[in-house]
Amino acid sequence: MKIRIGVMGSAADALPEGPGATLREKAEGLGRAIASKDVVLLTGATTGLVHVAGQAAHRARTLHIGISPGSNEGEHVEKYDLPTDACDAIIYTGFGLKGRNVVLVRSCDIVLFIAGSMGALNEFTIAYDEGKIIGCLTQTGGAADEVARIIETFQKPTKARIFYDDDPKRLIDRCVAEVR
Repeated sequence: MKIRIGVMGSAADALPEGPGATLREKAEGLGRAIASKDVVLLTGATTGLVHVAGQAAHRARTLHIGISPGSNEGEHVEKYDLPTDACDAIIYTGFGLKGRNVVLVRSCDIVLFIAGSMGALNEFTIAYDEGKIIGCLTQTGGAADEVARIIETFQKPTKARIFYDDDPKRLIDRCVAEVR
């Protein structure tokens, strides 16, 4: 069975220029690094940097499965204002955002973070509790850069293995090696 890699993080729209351009490049690099492996990509079928990474992997012919908070395509697009263009298939959970996060994280062998806000923090705590292999693309801000401090502050023993790197390819290589 193929390794399932999830990308979590900033769903806010990626800015086309200025600091956002660097984050967009990191997200595209993450998508290409994922595509260089024989894996399946899972995302929340969402916007922002996660969408950018998903598009890059999809363009490189990686199977991209989206996990939606909506119960059908109409709800996915209309209620949650989420895209459908970067995914090969979307699974409609009907569980809302927090329920979708549980399904998404539990479906992954590796959970990667790029930037991220409260939703990504929720996904991180699920991944940490579930003992997942976690990769944080550092120097992207948000949850990806705060995980080490959070773990130090709120210590809890789990079987999670966490890797940090500012280079998407190195991060993917380290995480995939840990699965094998």
